[in-house]
Amino acid sequence: MATVSLTSQTIDAAVESDGITLIDWWASWCGPCRQFAPVYQKVSDLHPDVTFAKIDTEAEPELAGHAAITSIPTLMVFRDGHLVFSRPGALPAQALEQLIEGVKGLDMNEVRRTAAADGQQA
Repeated sequence: MATVSLTSQTIDAAVESDGITLIDWWASWCGPCRQFAPVYQKVSDLHPDVTFAKIDTEAEPELAGHAAITSIPTLMVFRDGHLVFSRPGALPAQALEQLIEGVKGLDMNEVRRTAAADGQQA
């Protein structure tokens, strides 16, 4: 599956939707970002049920600031509107696969209960 580019106008719909959305925060000048890009694309081809998105921090600096991106690449994963993973650094393909399988296996009722207890939107 092709990755989609997100902007400040499209990010809310992407992260608030049902299902899993991965976001790769990157920049063209970033060496580790360029190394991670083919891994991200290859894994995206294996998971047509998951949305793989990219946000160019150079094109969207305000969005990157709002998301508190301080290091790139940073990978964020949302499921059913909840942020369930956020970590800077490139992942090897096997680790990315394990992350996706882990997110697919989450008990979303528990995630919602925890979010509600933390005062987040349920």
